[in-house]
Amino acid sequence: MSSEFILETRELTKEFKGFVAVDGVNLNVRRGSIHALIGPNGAGKTTCFNLLTKFLDPTRGHILFDGEDITREKPAQIARRGVIRSFQISATFPHLTVLENVRVALQRRLGSAFHFWKSERTLEQLHPRVLELLDTVGLREFAAETTVNLPYGRKRALEIATTLAMDPKLMLLDEPTQGMGHEDVELVTQLIRKVAANRTVLMVEHNMSVVSSIADRITVLARGAVIAEGPYAEVSRDPEVLQAYMGSEDVELQGAHG
Repeated sequence: MSSEFILETRELTKEFKGFVAVDGVNLNVRRGSIHALIGPNGAGKTTCFNLLTKFLDPTRGHILFDGEDITREKPAQIARRGVIRSFQISATFPHLTVLENVRVALQRRLGSAFHFWKSERTLEQLHPRVLELLDTVGLREFAAETTVNLPYGRKRALEIATTLAMDPKLMLLDEPTQGMGHEDVELVTQLIRKVAANRTVLMVEHNMSVVSSIADRITVLARGAVIAEGPYAEVSRDPEVLQAYMGSEDVELQGAHG
């Protein structure tokens, strides 16, 4: 594998009792890029993510990360390699503080995830790194706030901070702006751009204005198969892509939210 690509899939396929959810997908994610996986509902995007993080095993095909075949590895092994996924529904501990949420993620990385009986003083050594991560996502002033009280967009920012605490080489973001108002979408879009400055991001996203503004490259799925790949300006004019999204070639992809 060329070092240009951090992640490759080769003929990746997933069948469920005869239904082909992911059909021979060849994905090449460039190191240091923001790569978006888009497509209409039912296109196979989330199934593809589940295959990459080994929540599902492929029927056929191969997954390579950093040049090594990881197709048969378990989810924990994949995570240890630095492939970290942020889920579609915010996955934070609602009754812990913002600081405590990030600290738990750091404990996981340091191998002390289940040492909840450790003294507060022992855990305090993690606080400088916690505050650094909260600075990164603009949440330092909310460090003492109970997470359940955060606005939705801030919760997603916290989730990105906890993902960053795992020191990912590849961040998989599943619908990071889903259900957000315009202001929160802008906040999280800028945040993704910021955290992608020195790492690779692969994201599933319905919001085309987000995709067009931050994705370096886009792969379009329809009925489980790749129908187009390239920069947004190119794929947004592809007749097959427009047909897949709206059933008509007389539409602008900019308005499609799948």
